[in-house]
Amino acid sequence: MALEFFRLKTREEVLALYSRFAPVEAETVPLAEARGRVLARDLAAPETLPAFPRAAMDGYAVRAADTFGATPGLPQYLELAGEVAMGEAPGLTLAPGQAARLPTGGMLPGGADAVVMVEYAAELPDGTVEVRRPVAPGENVVRPGEDVRAGEVLLMAGRRLKPQDLGLLAALGVGEVTVYRRPRVAVLSSGNEIVPLSASPGPGQVRDANAYLTLAQVEEAGGLPAYVGIVPDDAEALSAALAAALPRADLLLISGGSSVGARDLTLAALQSLPEAEVLVHGVAIRPGKPTILAAAAGIPVLGLPGHPASAAIVMQVLGRPLVARLGGAQEASPAWGGRVLARLSRNLAGATGREDFVRVRLRPEGETLWADPLLGPSALLSPLVKSDGLVTIPLGQEGIFQGELVEVELFPG
Repeated sequence: MALEFFRLKTREEVLALYSRFAPVEAETVPLAEARGRVLARDLAAPETLPAFPRAAMDGYAVRAADTFGATPGLPQYLELAGEVAMGEAPGLTLAPGQAARLPTGGMLPGGADAVVMVEYAAELPDGTVEVRRPVAPGENVVRPGEDVRAGEVLLMAGRRLKPQDLGLLAALGVGEVTVYRRPRVAVLSSGNEIVPLSASPGPGQVRDANAYLTLAQVEEAGGLPAYVGIVPDDAEALSAALAAALPRADLLLISGGSSVGARDLTLAALQSLPEAEVLVHGVAIRPGKPTILAAAAGIPVLGLPGHPASAAIVMQVLGRPLVARLGGAQEASPAWGGRVLARLSRNLAGATGREDFVRVRLRPEGETLWADPLLGPSALLSPLVKSDGLVTIPLGQEGIFQGELVEVELFPG
């Protein structure tokens, strides 16, 4: 079936289509394996943390009222009643006028309601403690439940677990969590000019760099990448490869075959799949205009441009959000490595009718951080390697002037 090429959709329109694809199933994993995984359900605290009042500083447990009025020139003197050992319940209760040695994290003995820091106290030979500064009730004390209260919802479904999340869960005794499984992403390269990494390219041939770039981006986004291999520009061969990969994948990525010339073969192969629907053929972005989004039996298929820089940027701005969506994550934007503000070092013209993503390298000069555009054909890999991130020229904007402050979205890693 003949199709009109490039009925362009904006990036936002493409991202909005992702809601039709349901996240993958959930699984339970040990806490030690949960970093970077996405919670499948809200997680509430099973207990209170801390469970007992404890010292926030090394010092002396006291009754705060016994320290009122203490100054370096007129200290208060308290009887040393003993010491609380770390990791043990106190074997004493403070009476009025008494103090007890207490390490950071130690449990407050009964009767105590504050801790005098060791810097403001001194033990004397007669068994008393000289206090040179008053403390208020609760000072230098972590109260029960001050960190977390039992039943409190700590982490919401859709959150990608960070190391600090795992630390909190470990403190609460949570040994395993229910997360979405990692989406299985099949990566297929198409093109008569593509040869395996181990081959010596002949005239007009190139090694399959795009696949390794895409596989790494999939893994970085939280997916489980699987390399299907290289398929020639043949509709039947491409159809067979896609049909074979479909039952084992939550997402199919086709590297190459979406540009003028090969597009009809790719579209024909996609349309041969069960319950096939081409959703997008052409996106109003530069680079990456010839991007394809399709669905087959409910499984998304993303056709990436053949040029390495185009494929990498499309994966960053469209592929990563799709992997995140399938993996249950709630974030709507790609998982960038952060954002910084910098001054643009030269004028940049926008792409007419398209949102423009420009590779830039960051260069500090004195107190100014400059963003140097790295321009060049999308077929070149080295500008991508040398760049730190992307500057976006919005759709409809003519360009950005030299010296303007721009937001640089940093590549992950």
